[in-house]
Amino acid sequence: MNIKGKNIIITGGARGMGKQFGLDLKALGANPFAIDVLEENLKALKDETGIPGQVLDVTNEPNVESFFESYTEQYGAPQVLINNAGITADSLFIKKREEEISKFSMDKWKKVIDVNLTGVFLCGREASAQMVRSGVEGVIINISSISRAGNFGQTNYSATKSGVAAMTVAWAKELSRYGIRSAAIAPGYVNTEMVAKISRKVIEGIVAQIPVGRLGEMNEISRAVQFIIECDFFNGRVLEVDGGHRI
Repeated sequence: MNIKGKNIIITGGARGMGKQFGLDLKALGANPFAIDVLEENLKALKDETGIPGQVLDVTNEPNVESFFESYTEQYGAPQVLINNAGITADSLFIKKREEEISKFSMDKWKKVIDVNLTGVFLCGREASAQMVRSGVEGVIINISSISRAGNFGQTNYSATKSGVAAMTVAWAKELSRYGIRSAAIAPGYVNTEMVAKISRKVIEGIVAQIPVGRLGEMNEISRAVQFIIECDFFNGRVLEVDGGHRI
């Protein structure tokens, strides 16, 4: 698929990797559109880059349905969806301190499941419905993670990113008949606001395990997005971009 002129929706698109995707795709002639939960971030994005956007909670089914319908009415069906929105709420599964045992809270579990898994499901479903309804061939790109293999302190996050990878394969098998591909990217540790919250000591330990000896950069993940869009034979697979790191 040629990137130029394509309508591309990016969830979590107002900052971080989502913003990087939008900037790079716009430079290549695409028409990116950002979804985010914070209006001030979307306004800053529009003022800085000219990329339009809309406030949307990806966990709200009626609102997601309404957004994709109204977007298609205004711009035409999306040809690319980048399911990038995601959060973390890390905690140990069980932790013992003296005689007290603390447990992973349901609130942290549900919060991450809702955004990282249900949000991807809803946006993927509605984007593909609009593509099929409009007779548009396209691609859905889901952002998974190296943590999908299971990471210390990330029971919820790991579960969602593993689920995203599995959904990607299921969608590829189901949607290819309509000319819609589904693929995923599993980044390793990348210089993002999310990773910046990790302590310096922990980051140093992580970098020591990465064969290339550094964190990834957002533009390197962005190039992986571009590859998937342009390579029509890439389908139903997870592209690992992690510097050789394994969890």
